Amino acid sequence: MGELIHSRRDFIARAGFGMGMLGLSGSGWARGSAAPDLIVFNANVWTVDPDQPGAQAFAVKNGRFVAVGGNDEIKGYAGPGTQRIDAGGATVVPGFIDAHIHASGDAALYDVVVGNPFEVEFMTIATILDRLRQRAKETPPGVWIDGAFYDDTKVKDGRPLTRQDLDSVSTEHPIRVRHRGGHTCWYNSKAFELAGITRDTPNPPGGEYFRDARGELTGRAAERANRIFYTVGKEPEFTPAQKEERARAAAAHFSKQLVRYGVTSVQSSTAQYDDLVALQAVRAAGELRHRVSFEVSGDLLEGMIKNGIKSGFGDDWIRLGATAEHAVDGSFSERTMAMSKPYVGSNPPNYGILVETQDALNAWVERVHRAGIRLNCHANGDRAIAATLTAYERALGAMPVADSRPKITHCTMVNDDLIRRIKALGAIPAPFTSYAYYNTDKFGFYGAEIMDHCMAFRSFLDAGIPAAAGSDYFPGPFAPLMGIQGMVTRKGWNGETWGAKQRVSVAEAIRISTWNGAFANHEEAIKGSITPGKLADFVMLAEDPQKVDPEKIIGIKVLRTVTGGRTVYEG
Repeated sequence: MGELIHSRRDFIARAGFGMGMLGLSGSGWARGSAAPDLIVFNANVWTVDPDQPGAQAFAVKNGRFVAVGGNDEIKGYAGPGTQRIDAGGATVVPGFIDAHIHASGDAALYDVVVGNPFEVEFMTIATILDRLRQRAKETPPGVWIDGAFYDDTKVKDGRPLTRQDLDSVSTEHPIRVRHRGGHTCWYNSKAFELAGITRDTPNPPGGEYFRDARGELTGRAAERANRIFYTVGKEPEFTPAQKEERARAAAAHFSKQLVRYGVTSVQSSTAQYDDLVALQAVRAAGELRHRVSFEVSGDLLEGMIKNGIKSGFGDDWIRLGATAEHAVDGSFSERTMAMSKPYVGSNPPNYGILVETQDALNAWVERVHRAGIRLNCHANGDRAIAATLTAYERALGAMPVADSRPKITHCTMVNDDLIRRIKALGAIPAPFTSYAYYNTDKFGFYGAEIMDHCMAFRSFLDAGIPAAAGSDYFPGPFAPLMGIQGMVTRKGWNGETWGAKQRVSVAEAIRISTWNGAFANHEEAIKGSITPGKLADFVMLAEDPQKVDPEKIIGIKVLRTVTGGRTVYEG
C-alpha cells in the first residue's frame, strides 16, 4: 500500500487484468476498456499517505485509485476512452470524512428554519417569529409548529427566545423551537398546557424546565425534560407514500449539500429506520453522492442484536456502523454538559447534567459490546467522559476484543488522566471541529482554563490518539474547511481565540479530517488517503490550505468533489 506504480505492466497487475485479457503484445499498451477510466494531472496532490506524501497526478479504474505519480507517467496510461481532468495547479486532497454527523435533510427542508444551517449568520427575534407565524397560518390548530437551527448566541437582540415570544405567534398551536445543539427546546404556553407542565412541576431525572427569578417557566426545557412534549399534540399527517417520498427527497437533498463542501463519507447518527430506507432508495436512483456508515439505535439496534448482525455489515456505500451516540450528558453549545467544575458565573453552581446513572450505562455498554456492535457514547464533560470510560473498561475487561476502537463522540473536556485512559483503551474521540470557529461566542460560559482542555486535538495527537473530525451537524456547520481553520487557528468568527494550546498544523488537520476518520470506522484500508487500491474519493480545491493565510482557509473554493471516480459536484 502506498508504493508508486512504476510501470504500465505494474498498473495492469494492480488493476486486476491479465495480459491476455488486455490484448497486449510485448510492451504494447492496453486497448479499450483496459485503460484507466479517469486521470487527473497538473495537480498539487496531498495524498495523506506517508509513503508518498505528494504527487502531480493519479489514475482511477473501477472507482479506485490505481496509480499515483508524476504527470508524464500518469498521462501515459490514458486510453481513448479515459476521462482527462487537467487540474490546472489546483490542490487535491482525499475526500473529507465526518466521523460524527446527523446526516438528515428533514429539518432544513420541512421545519421552519430560524437560523443558518451552514454558515455564521445572525437572526432577529422578529424574523424568527415572522417565519413561525407564516407556518401557523398554513397549519391546522392543535398541530405542532417546529422551528429548527435556532442558536441563542446568534440573535441580534442579545437575548434568548421566551415563552411569551412564542405565545405571540399562536395560542392555538403548540410551538417547539429546537436549539441547533439538539438538547434544548423553547415552547409556548400551549405546549406546556398540553404536556401538563406548570411552574410547580418538578424537573424529571436527567432534565430541566428552566424558570426565571420568580419561578415562572421561561419556555426552555433541556435534555430528558423534552420527552413529554413528543407525546402530546398532533403531528402533521401524511400517507405512507408521502412519508416515504419526503424522506427520500430529504436524503437526496442532504447528499447534495455534503458534497458541495467536499464531504464524501459520513458516520451518521441518524438512527431512524425511515432514514435507512430512504438512503437505499436514493442509492437505487443513482442520487447518493456520499458514503454512509449508518449508526443505529432504538428498534434498529434491537433488530441487530436479535438477529446477530454486527457492525460492518453492508458495502462501500451504505454500511451499518457503531451505535448512534448514546447520550451520557448534555450539550457543549447549550451549556448542559457534565463537568467537575461549575459554569462561569453560575449561582447556585451549575455542573451540567448527567442523563444516565453509571449502573444503567454499564448495562447498556456491556449488552451492545457482547452483541458485536461497536460502542459509541456521547460524552462532552469530564464527568461524562470518565463515566463512559469506566463502562467501556468494564465491558472490554469482561469480554476482550482486540482493536475494537470504541468511539467517544465529542469527548470535549479532557484532562491528563482521561487522555491516559483513552489511549490505554484504544478509544477514538471525535471532537467538534467547526465549533472552534462557529461557537466562540459561547466559550465565555466556560472560561479560559476550561477551554484550554476542550476540543483537545493537540493533546490527543501528542498522546498518539488518532482523534477524528466530528462536526455534529445539526449543532455545528459541517463544512470541513471551517473545521480545519478552527483547528489550526482556534480563532472564531468574532476574532476571539480560545484554547490556543490545542492548535494543530494544516497537515494534521487534513489528516484528522480524512485518514483519521477512516481509521475511526475501521476503514483505513479502503479510504482516507490517495493510495493505489483505495476508493477514488477526492476533493479539488482552488487554493492550497497550507499556503493561504490560515484565517482564510474557510474561503477556499471547492472546485470538484469526486466519489468513487464519479464527479458528484462541480463549483
